Amino acid sequence: MLCGLCGHLQFQGRMEDGETIVEALKREVKEEAGIDCQPITLLQINEKGQNWVRFTFLAEKTGGSLKLPEQENADSLQAQWYDRDCLPRNIRKPDILPLIDAGIKYCQSPWFNVLQPVDLPCDIVCQRFLLAFTSSNGNSDEDRLWLLLSNNFQLPVEVPDEAQMLAFTPKKLVKKCMPSIYDQLSVNTCGILGVQHNGRVPGKTDGVCLNTLVLLEYKEEEGEIDLSSPPKSENDCFRWHEVTNQRLKTEILRTIQEGSVLPVQTA
Repeated sequence: MLCGLCGHLQFQGRMEDGETIVEALKREVKEEAGIDCQPITLLQINEKGQNWVRFTFLAEKTGGSLKLPEQENADSLQAQWYDRDCLPRNIRKPDILPLIDAGIKYCQSPWFNVLQPVDLPCDIVCQRFLLAFTSSNGNSDEDRLWLLLSNNFQLPVEVPDEAQMLAFTPKKLVKKCMPSIYDQLSVNTCGILGVQHNGRVPGKTDGVCLNTLVLLEYKEEEGEIDLSSPPKSENDCFRWHEVTNQRLKTEILRTIQEGSVLPVQTA
């Protein structure tokens, strides 16, 4: 499912076979309202597992005009521009108002960089993890950072279960790597760093890969736990790699500390 937010117009619809996410956004807005739009950024992702994912965009009007009442058809109800405080009574306010508020907040003070889906094919719904562990001695210049990598030095990729993937899939990965101490660890999904989708060949490229930032921490300090290094991987398929490139380390640490990632919510 796809949702496009354009000014204070809000549209919702499904993607069709052979479409990219952005193409679906533009088609839905055109069909329902009669206007052309250009996405500014992805604003939020909601999901109920791999079979229901909603992408919310902040977008701007680039052409066209609102449909007249006599142009109303099966694709649309009469679209109108509304003031934020004067929305019609029948609108789904608990669902829609937070999206409008997020769009206004982003326009006033963006808290993450503009993010558009990357046009790369993927045949399944999956997540690629930037799973990080940090340690600090009080001096930010000496903070250390490790990333969990597969044995071929790639970021780990996991296929989600039917359940809520953004909440459970990173925990499944950590439990697979560190089963003996899993209960002592806190797995925090920070947000989305990027989205890969193509969709032009149904059945072969209609999957999506969500590049997800995850922070691994110990739940509490215990005398026998060494907090200065990540918990050892018990799975031979994965290993920790310390990031020594200062520029890369600073960028990742800043992203974690500022929370400057695309928000995700499980419905």
